[in-house]
Amino acid sequence: MSLRSFAADLLPSALQGLQRAPMLRETPAPPEISSFAELTDKLSYLGKADLKLVREAYRFSDAAHLGQFRTSGEPYITHPIAVAGVCADWRLDGQAIMAALLHDTIEDQGVTKTELIEKFGVPTAELVDGLTKLDRLHFSTREESQAESFRKMLLAMARDVRVILIKLADRLHNMRTMQAMASDKRQRIARETLEIYAPIAHRLGLNQIYRELQERCFELLCPWRFGALAKAVQRARGHRRDIVERVQQDVERAFARHKIKVEVSGREKTIYSIYQKMREKHAGFAQVSDIFGFRVVVPTLTDCYLALGVLHQLYKPVPGRFKDYIAIPKANGYQSLHTTLVSPLGTPVEFQMRTEAMHAVAEKGIAAHWIYKDRAGDKGNPAADAQRLSAIWLQSLLDIQDETRDSAEFLEHVKIDLHPDAVYVFTPRSKILALPRGATPVDFAYAIHSDVGQHMVAAKVNGEPVALRTELKSGDVVEIITAPGARPNPAWLSMVRTGRARSKIRHHLKTMESDESRALGERLLTQALRAEGLQTPSSDPADATAAALWQQLTRWSGNRNRSELMVDIGLGRKIATIVAKRLAQLMGERGIKPDAVTLTLGRYAHDDSTPTQGVVFVDGSEGASIQLAPCCRPIPGDAIVGYLGRGEGLLVHTADCPTGKRRFERDSERWMQVEWADELTRTFETSLSVLVRNGKGVLAQVASAISLSEADITHLDMDPEAVEETSELRLLVSVRDRVHYAEVLRALRRSPVVLRVSRHRLT
Repeated sequence: MSLRSFAADLLPSALQGLQRAPMLRETPAPPEISSFAELTDKLSYLGKADLKLVREAYRFSDAAHLGQFRTSGEPYITHPIAVAGVCADWRLDGQAIMAALLHDTIEDQGVTKTELIEKFGVPTAELVDGLTKLDRLHFSTREESQAESFRKMLLAMARDVRVILIKLADRLHNMRTMQAMASDKRQRIARETLEIYAPIAHRLGLNQIYRELQERCFELLCPWRFGALAKAVQRARGHRRDIVERVQQDVERAFARHKIKVEVSGREKTIYSIYQKMREKHAGFAQVSDIFGFRVVVPTLTDCYLALGVLHQLYKPVPGRFKDYIAIPKANGYQSLHTTLVSPLGTPVEFQMRTEAMHAVAEKGIAAHWIYKDRAGDKGNPAADAQRLSAIWLQSLLDIQDETRDSAEFLEHVKIDLHPDAVYVFTPRSKILALPRGATPVDFAYAIHSDVGQHMVAAKVNGEPVALRTELKSGDVVEIITAPGARPNPAWLSMVRTGRARSKIRHHLKTMESDESRALGERLLTQALRAEGLQTPSSDPADATAAALWQQLTRWSGNRNRSELMVDIGLGRKIATIVAKRLAQLMGERGIKPDAVTLTLGRYAHDDSTPTQGVVFVDGSEGASIQLAPCCRPIPGDAIVGYLGRGEGLLVHTADCPTGKRRFERDSERWMQVEWADELTRTFETSLSVLVRNGKGVLAQVASAISLSEADITHLDMDPEAVEETSELRLLVSVRDRVHYAEVLRALRRSPVVLRVSRHRLT
């Protein structure tokens, strides 16, 4: 949407003569405080001992910040007081209020953590330390410093969730006083807040702060658009004043008739949410219909459903627009009934029904825990219900912290669920990337650039090598290691979460499979034609006779062109011998006769019971078109046969494989002769079953025996139903050939802990 069309949409000419309607706003934020006396008035819920400690923390902070001023010219102490005031609105405990007053003393004034521990105790000092940035350490860039500070904050939050509450209060006050900052700094902080801190506030259920942070960030980042939308919303209030007043009066009268005590209030979408909806729907302001709505606050949970019935009798509901977030709360603890009704003028109006306690949780999220913690026994109180039900995520985190004090367990919950839809990870240069929860280093590599993902070979997380299927966590610093000859692995598809990575991998594998299958199809058809005494016709379009042959053949086979036919042969969708016989027939019609010399070039299978298509040689460099069967895992030296599956390519089995024999009985025409090449390009995996005596160091002795025979263990499984004396180990061992495999067996049998060893095959 261009700025010109945006302005034209938002600024129609009908402005004159409009009366301003009363503003419909969300619950207003409490007034900001700037003196300790005002803060004391808010702290009446604390005991005398806590108030005394808070007063000492204020005096200490005031002395530490003496002579320091904010950019606006105000004494710096007004900022910690304002932050503590926001925390007091949430009724946080005395330690949190003290930490809010002291949160900048370590960072700005050189106060040590030890000094804070001596004066105010370990919990308060830990909170302050968790809020302190890492500016004293050396970082190459501002972004790296920012990234490390964010990581530290998350780790501190894992130990105590009050850290993030104080941090959000700090960020909220900074955003309220951002106008005094330089323009570039305002932009940087606003973008960081919008991308990181506002989503965290939303995930914690702090919706009032979430909306205010979004609104203030939008105003700083896009002042022109914010101003245009603000004027449009102001005009809309005038346009819709009559319908809003009429609906509110109808609703209040309806509840009065049913003798239900309610508090009905109008609510208005924030300017930023209107802007987001316009962008998502590619619509103008006039097309955004649900700017206004109503909130109905009732005494009890049952009244929520009674209120829903009253409203549905009053106005017709819009089908499909009812949501019960009381029975199934949102992940951040939000509970309400939502329904959309058709107003008397035909416009849709949304209503939300909730209790007073639900409203507190909806606005203050996790902070409602402290507001309602003394009423935990009240029925229908969401803050009390959250302790009994796992639906409210953050309350369960507090329970883990308060009851177990297990930082590791708490940390895992935070890392997994803090951002249910995203984790924030960092490049070595401290660029922040948002990825879906469960994303792996492979997702990260493709998020950086397609070429990085295509040539990825390994990854490091926080400086340590990790497996590619490792799930990334918020705050991880990820480094990708690439190699020019590397290419995507099909197994990556089972570990990636992003659509970008999945589509890039699939596209590459499809191209690679097509190329390999085409080459295999060429080989199979050439060998099958040699068995007929014929040479493969030229693929040169300039050869009119050959081009006509291929055109006739592809028309017969149902393929669009020669290349597609070769891919189908390589994938087993077409049988090379049948295609070769049809091609030989077409060539015979054109007078091309079999040649005795060519006939002798064809190699025949020794077993006359199987159709002969010549021999395919396996050297280990095969890709998707030729694979070794996982049921028998053949290795060089084994007698092998090939099964040309339907669309699966060539699957190589050992000649005595039970699975292969069953397939041969069902589908004998798809079997062909396969042999090992003279020169092999890699080692091959085979499966061993090892019965060992239980005891200390058994695994070490088995691994040592295999290592001495110069083989590698690539996978290990242990029998879960092992008896006391023995255990069965199933190993995947990488060997060169059957001779090397025999050496591994001898080495294992010489080990005193090994009772029996044999090759393991799936049956």
